[in-house]
Amino acid sequence: MKTQKALIIIDIQNDYFEGGANPLIGSLEASVNAKTLLKDFREKSLPVIHVQHSSTRAGSTFFIPNTKGVEIHENVMPVSGEKVIAKNFPNSFRETDLLDYLKSNNITDLVICGMMTHMCVDATTRAAKDFGFTCVVIGDACATRDLDIQGESVAAGEVQKSFLAALNYFYSTVINTQEYLDDKLCSNS
Repeated sequence: MKTQKALIIIDIQNDYFEGGANPLIGSLEASVNAKTLLKDFREKSLPVIHVQHSSTRAGSTFFIPNTKGVEIHENVMPVSGEKVIAKNFPNSFRETDLLDYLKSNNITDLVICGMMTHMCVDATTRAAKDFGFTCVVIGDACATRDLDIQGESVAAGEVQKSFLAALNYFYSTVINTQEYLDDKLCSNS
């Protein structure tokens, strides 16, 4: 069976940018790389799936429904014909039609990018692998933030490297945007 790939852009939404309710480190740069990937997929007429998180959890401080912050960022704005998955949990498959959509379109391989690396990108990639998809995560098209654990701060750069390194072992192949575009196996449908 011929492999069919799709691009999944996870939660590149306004609240993750400067002036938003939960800005990430490197979100603008990551969105520019995601935009480059999106352009490549559109030029090749390959499927694109946008995932948009809306927070329904009590006490949430970002991705509040009906706010500017919940909207998909202009750099990766969906166009007509591109699938948009609305989600309320970190795992993009949980209580959404993502799995059914991928299966019904015979998609076998996923190119994944988005935000936050340590949360929704991680959860979605691991679930995708468990569902049998071959995954490529585009590391420089993802962004995260500083985290705290037991009174210690972990810098975003270290969070990014750690989560991408963990995903690269079994759950996916992690490369950057230019490597993806330069790899003839990846850039051809």
